[in-house]
Formats: sequence, C-alpha cells, structure tokens
Amino acid sequence: MLAAMQAVPASPAAADALAGLQVLDFTIVMSGPMCTRMLADAGAEVVKIEPPDGDVVRQREPLRGGISTYYASMNCGKRSVVLDLATAAGKAIARDLAAQADVVVENFRPGVMQRLGLDYATLAAANPRLVYASISGFGQRGPKAGAPAYAPVIHAASGYEAAHLDYQHEQGRPMNNGIFLADVLGASYAFGAIQLALYERERSGRGQHIDVSLMDSVLGMLIYEMQAAQFPPERRRQVYEPVRSADGWVMVAAVTPKNQEVLFDVIGHPEAKADPRFATVAAKESNWGALLALIEGWTRQRSGAECEATLMAAGVPCSRYRSVAEAMADPQLAERGFLAELGEGDGRFKCANLPFQLSRTPTQARPLLAALGAHGPQVLQQKLGFGEARIRELQTQGVLG
Repeated sequence: MLAAMQAVPASPAAADALAGLQVLDFTIVMSGPMCTRMLADAGAEVVKIEPPDGDVVRQREPLRGGISTYYASMNCGKRSVVLDLATAAGKAIARDLAAQADVVVENFRPGVMQRLGLDYATLAAANPRLVYASISGFGQRGPKAGAPAYAPVIHAASGYEAAHLDYQHEQGRPMNNGIFLADVLGASYAFGAIQLALYERERSGRGQHIDVSLMDSVLGMLIYEMQAAQFPPERRRQVYEPVRSADGWVMVAAVTPKNQEVLFDVIGHPEAKADPRFATVAAKESNWGALLALIEGWTRQRSGAECEATLMAAGVPCSRYRSVAEAMADPQLAERGFLAELGEGDGRFKCANLPFQLSRTPTQARPLLAALGAHGPQVLQQKLGFGEARIRELQTQGVLG
C-alpha cells in the first residue's frame, strides 16, 4: 500500500494544458496507467478506479518507504477510488462517474467492459461527449481480439523479437524480455489519440471510441523490416554494432559522408576517405567488417569515456554503453528537468517526466501518491453528492473500499 495521500490542490494550475479535464481510469499494470499518468502530468484530474485488492503492481518491487516505486511512477498524480464492480451498486456508481467524465481509459480484454455495462456504447448513450480509449493486445475486433496478451507476447507475435534476433551474430535463441516496449508505445499512441479526439470534439461536440492495439503499435515501429518482408533485399542489411573500448563497449554511428570523413581523420586513417571500400553506401555495406575493424583498432586503445568525448567533440555521434543509473546521473537530464523527485523522507524516489516540453504549459509528474482507495469518500461527495451515511453504507456493503 502506498503512503498516506498528499493534499489534492483545490483546482488545477491555470497554466496546465489539460486543466479541468475529467478522466476516469479503469486501467491496470502498465499500458493504461502510463497513458493516464501522461494525462495527469498535463493537469487532467484523473480518478483511478481500482478493485478491492488494488492494481496488481502496487506490491511490486522496488519498494521504498512502504511504497512500490514501480507502481507510483506510473500512477502518481491520480486519486484512488476502490469500487467492487462485481456488485450492481459498484457498476452504477462507475456509470454515474463516467457520465461526468471527459475521458475514460481502460485496458482490459475486449468484452470485459461490455459485460460490466461500462462499454463505450453504454456510457456514450448517457454522455455523448465522452472520449473513450480502449487499449488491448490485438484490438477490439478480429479473430484474435479476445486473446490474452501482455507486452512480451506482443513482442513475439509482432515479429519484433525475430527481427531483433536477425540482427545479432551467432545468436540462435530469442532474447530474454524485460523492457516492455509494447506497453509504452501503446500508452503513447493512446495519449496522442485522446488529444486528437478531444480536438475533434471541439468541432463536432461529440466524443468517440479509440481502439489502440499493442500489436499494431509494435509492428508499426518496424518500418524497414515491414518493407523488407514484402520486398526481400538482395543482401543482408548492415546495422550499427558496438565496438570494443579499453574498458567496455562504445557505439559509433557515422551516418553521413561528412561524419565518416571526420571519423577517419580522428582515428588516424585519413587515407580511408579515398578507399573505394567505403566510397558508397553499397561498398561500405559490403565491407562492413573492415570498417568496424578500422574503428575498433582506435577505440580498443582508449577508454569508453575518452572515445565518446573525442568523437563527440569532433561531431561524430558516439556513446559508451552506460547503465541506467549512469544515464540518470547525466547532467543533460538535470538541465532539462527530466527527473522528478516524489515521496517524502526515506520514501523519496525519482521517476521520469514526459520527454517533451511545451514552452507555456508545463508537464510534470504530480506529487500525489494515493493510498489504495484513499479518495473514495471525497470523490463520491464531490462528484455525486453522496452524504456520509450513504458512503458508510457502501463501505459496510463492501461496494466502496
């Protein structure tokens, strides 16, 4: 369970781009919570509806000060209401809240929200301006629409893992999977689609249903690979590979002809600028191993930090391979204010702000870290006018947590 809640501001900051936007969040785990976290960062009022046991990620490590920082980093800035949607009263309250919302976001398997009577068609009948976003593994229709899916399954099903494996040398087994690209992509597309639907609503006065597929999100990322699947190239595509430094690995990406000329000067091989093996893209790809050997002959004699500093100063893109902790300590991130610090005392931790910045309207992680169900009475009083007696009755019945 999260630490005690912090006070909710009386009203959103005037500068917030989404100030006043009412969002009802039925999401769990990652893709949905990441989407609604983005909305909260931009100033939307997000009410997260949780089951009696809470979002399953609430108990996931890392833990700090009794808080799952993993959960908190995806759900900061939201109010928490526990409703038992297995009860008729719980469903009725959820429908009443949706009738006042601008946006509903859910990421259950297709059919779940319909069985609960909380699907788009039902809610839009009472609230025609509602923008309703559904995030699922394979989308809302089609032969696999109802199939269960989490990010690792989508990575495999989309061809992403096979394509990634094809770029490795002498690797016969797909890579282990712990970084959930599908969830982050799906969340980002849902966030963008919600803005598009809200913009269109200003013209039409009507909301609409948004159908985000994690499968589509990942497959759409494979831009070259989709074209190569249709029109197989005559030779294998050469990709950028790490080269050894004296203390690890570095990535050198001399993409343009100008980059390449500067690179040859820096590594002490100016004659390579006239070498026919590297004169054209086709020649360079045919002699990729020779090019990497030339670069590595220079990088092996230097630390990764020296390689990076020297090449970057000359205008050649280069980085040593860093850990996440090292990347988080980069002064560049501090200058941009990319990391937010949340929590109090021993429970303080850092999480990422959104990767874009607007010149007038700030986006940032909000400091509210809601305990499970902490805002149930407050939300029902403010939004539905429930009195204390009614709230106690719902709590006694187990409808309200």
